[in-house]
Amino acid sequence: VVALSHLGSALRLGSLWLPEKPLSAVADGVEVYSTKINSKVTSRFAHNVVTTRAVNRADTAKEVSFDVELPKTAFITNFTLTIDGVTYPGNVKEKEVAKKQYEKAVSQGKTAGLVKASGRKLEKFTVSVNVAAGSKVTFELTYEELLKRHKGKYEMYLKVQPKQLVKHFEIDVDIFEPQGISMLDAEASFITNDLLGSALTKSFSGKKGHVSFKPSLDQQRSCPTCTDSLLNGDFTITYDVNRESPGNVQIVNGYFVHFFAPQGLPVVPKNVAFVIDISGSMAGRKLEQTKEALLRILEDMKEEDYLNFILFSGDVSTWKEHLVQATPENLQEARTFVKSMEDKGMTNINDGLLRGISMLNKAREEHRVPERSTAIVIMLTDGDANVGESRPEKIQENVRNAIGGKFPLYNLGFGNNLNYNFLENMALENHGFARRIYEDSDADLQLQGFYEEVANPLLTGVEMDYPENAILGLTQNTYQHFYDGSEIVVAGHLVGEDVNSFKADVKGHGATNDLTFTEEVDMKEMEKALQERDYIFGNYIERLWAYLTIEQLLEKRKNAHGEEKENLTAQALDLSLKYHFVTPLTSMVVTKPEDNEDERAIADKPGEASYQPPQNPYYHVDGDPHFIIQVPEKDDALCFNINEAPGTILRLIQDPVTGLTVNGQIIGDKRGSPDSKTRKTYFGKLGIANAQMDFQVEVTTEKITLWNRAVPSTFSWLDTVTVTQDGLSMMINRKKNMVVSFGDGVTFVVVLHQVWKKHPVHHDFLGFYVVDSHRMSAQTHGLLGQFFQPFDFKVSDIRPGSDPTKPDATLVVKTHQLTVTRGSQKDYRKDANIGTKVVCWFVHNNGEGLIDGVHTDYIVPNLF
Repeated sequence: VVALSHLGSALRLGSLWLPEKPLSAVADGVEVYSTKINSKVTSRFAHNVVTTRAVNRADTAKEVSFDVELPKTAFITNFTLTIDGVTYPGNVKEKEVAKKQYEKAVSQGKTAGLVKASGRKLEKFTVSVNVAAGSKVTFELTYEELLKRHKGKYEMYLKVQPKQLVKHFEIDVDIFEPQGISMLDAEASFITNDLLGSALTKSFSGKKGHVSFKPSLDQQRSCPTCTDSLLNGDFTITYDVNRESPGNVQIVNGYFVHFFAPQGLPVVPKNVAFVIDISGSMAGRKLEQTKEALLRILEDMKEEDYLNFILFSGDVSTWKEHLVQATPENLQEARTFVKSMEDKGMTNINDGLLRGISMLNKAREEHRVPERSTAIVIMLTDGDANVGESRPEKIQENVRNAIGGKFPLYNLGFGNNLNYNFLENMALENHGFARRIYEDSDADLQLQGFYEEVANPLLTGVEMDYPENAILGLTQNTYQHFYDGSEIVVAGHLVGEDVNSFKADVKGHGATNDLTFTEEVDMKEMEKALQERDYIFGNYIERLWAYLTIEQLLEKRKNAHGEEKENLTAQALDLSLKYHFVTPLTSMVVTKPEDNEDERAIADKPGEASYQPPQNPYYHVDGDPHFIIQVPEKDDALCFNINEAPGTILRLIQDPVTGLTVNGQIIGDKRGSPDSKTRKTYFGKLGIANAQMDFQVEVTTEKITLWNRAVPSTFSWLDTVTVTQDGLSMMINRKKNMVVSFGDGVTFVVVLHQVWKKHPVHHDFLGFYVVDSHRMSAQTHGLLGQFFQPFDFKVSDIRPGSDPTKPDATLVVKTHQLTVTRGSQKDYRKDANIGTKVVCWFVHNNGEGLIDGVHTDYIVPNLF
């Protein structure tokens, strides 16, 4: 449906294929009728959802594989299978655990999908699923990545390659950038501009941009009567943002991100040692393309730059004894030298690199190069060291000692017959990076493109400073070079409640002087700017921080050993699991559970309790909205109140993956007590909806209204009734409670509290209990929903409080340090009149510090 392969930092999207006959999907009985790619980008952080729908028209079950290659910089965050209307969300687990669970499911003949990183480059994600005759299947893949700025633009690259005509094919991209969008473009390599015009729309204004590509069936045909698809090639979106100031800091929900990309600075002169492999394996096309690239690079050298060529085969030769200045005469001579390069012999990487490094060191020591200049080593090879020192770890050690952290090393690996891991590790530990140059007709352009990225250093020795003792988990904040057209991104977690202003200082050495840039953030202004962001997930900066942190931990881990490696692995694994990222340490597994018909039948027996509370953690809100979060691993609970005016509607649960939402409306007492501090409020109305099932139920203290595909049915609390349909069961137990279950793994109970009708103050009200949430996704949020994933807290320093019966303590949760008070709330699951006492630590100020953001973030305009 969309085929993918990894190209540079590019991204290709999802091909659906059948193992036996990859190209004849329809003939094989499986028809793909819809492919949609939805992307939302906020502050360079892209959240992408690829949805493919297929139907098995054959009369036997078919295995279908969904095979997707993504950029190595992307992490898959979710994968769901929907089979015959029932959705099975994926769970991210440690790799080995996921593998065992998957193998067990397959051995039992169950439908199962496994998403995992298949190589060290995270290039391949594969899911196979058995689809019964006549069944429909939907694959939904979500992945996230931080778009890197490259030659002055952020680029999103989709490889579009359906294997057949697709009735509904659509790419839809929304971009929100608080700095404002300065340019936005989209192009497709596979369609002429006239045809593209009618299928493509692109627009941007202020902070928002939008791109949509929706070719009709006729526009997809390669000719008016053909049945094969014209959609085969690259779909590219590029954009950049306004840059009135050199940097931009954004803060949301206690996490910050700092983008730094100053404009208009003079370029720092550079001293480049080109270390080039001319061994026998480079003969022919590779060496020709290397020469073409070097000739183009020489065109771009500036007169204040210095350079030399170091060639290695079995031995090492150089163009000049020392670095020479890039004067027109010297460049002319350099061109002649490059054209005369010939292949010969073996591969002595160690000596080639050490010669280049020592040349740069000498030039600096002997003052042959300008004081305010910077050095770079660029090494190109197509094979492994096989003469001289050939042990990778020993070469790494020699190079590390020779460079001594003074300048970066960039390694280019030509083709596939080399130890790319070694090149990457060696570059990373010397502040550079490695690139694979693909053996293709454009290899010379790939080489030149890499050089352009590092050709214009604007600053060296960049240090980003933030308020001391105010930040946890700061990502990398020192960089040897800042290159024109790129961007430095630093993120962290702010500690402390009072962050009304935030200051970031960036220091660096420029071409003519040392510079300091200061960014100050006005939090009030920041909040105002972000209110326009109506379609983006609220915790995107926290996810961006987690993404960047994991990426950097994984890079550090490549060169770590022993205990250090174990620590880095543990940290990266912990964050991957917490934020639901598929990384090299994790896999995601989606298993279709068996239908427990017998158990369901037992639970429905009249006269018995309508359910047995499971021993998993559960969450509820009851009384004067008292929220209780029980954490069985701790044998303890946390609780908080929300004080809001009657009429306010609060979001309790929202799961974008399963489509479930629960909202509740607050009611007050019959007459407000004169002392507003003791005013009691409760939930008087609840709205439970499942967008995927087109199902809504509104529960009030008088009645229960169910809309199923927009058709309403109304029941009263005097009924005892059970409603069941595909994957849903709703049971009303006269005057007591109502139980709603979505499949096996999501169960809610609404408890009815009735008071004496003539009571002077109180009304009837509702309690809401989540007794099972294990099938809800890791992206679930809301006042209760955010706690469905395991979280940790520590209670210490228990001490007397203002009320002698209720001690205070210090609670550390989500990196906040809070003072909490011991209290108790009631659990009315079993009996709506008496209730059971639950002891908990009470978090003051509307749960501030325990809930993400502040409680007003959870106010919504209506019940559905």
